[in-house]
Amino acid sequence: MALTNNDIMKKLRVAHKFRDDDIVKICELVDFKVSKSELGAIFRNEKHPKYVECGDQFLRNFLNGLVIHLRGPMPPPKGRSTPINH
Repeated sequence: MALTNNDIMKKLRVAHKFRDDDIVKICELVDFKVSKSELGAIFRNEKHPKYVECGDQFLRNFLNGLVIHLRGPMPPPKGRSTPINH
């Protein structure tokens, strides 16, 4: 059985010991707004009536924010001060 986006989110949450506040702050690093109630719906059991499937966009934004959270922001590229026009 394949992992769903919800399963991936749950595993990342446990592995990094994240609380809802932590996940909200990580999403804010990439200007992605999410509420605690939205997170609660994602982390519910699939059979729960208020369960919400975690979409690709949500997971992508969270992972991008997680990279920034763990590594820090990307430094500006070196060597080029102005864009090249063709």
